[in-house]
Amino acid sequence: MNVDKAKKRIAKQVKKGFKGYPQISIQYFGERADCASEVAVQFTLDEGSEVQEERFASKTDARENEVIQSALVKIIERANASTVVEVEGVSPISSPI
Repeated sequence: MNVDKAKKRIAKQVKKGFKGYPQISIQYFGERADCASEVAVQFTLDEGSEVQEERFASKTDARENEVIQSALVKIIERANASTVVEVEGVSPISSPI
């Protein structure tokens, strides 16, 4: 799937707002604000249930990586997510304690 098409499909889901559960949350991380080297995808089945997380890493900007963006679309589709939340910007990568 083309990276622009995948990004548009994700954005369309995000624009719908909160529609209940299951919910997918997407957050990008990076060393710099202009390059996201990681993306975290969190899945929540019901309110109060345990959050499942999967992370993807990229040597380039994950927001422009066709494979990662296509995988995000597939995760959203397969989870039959009612709500998709995307955290704006790139969060700093926190170092392990």
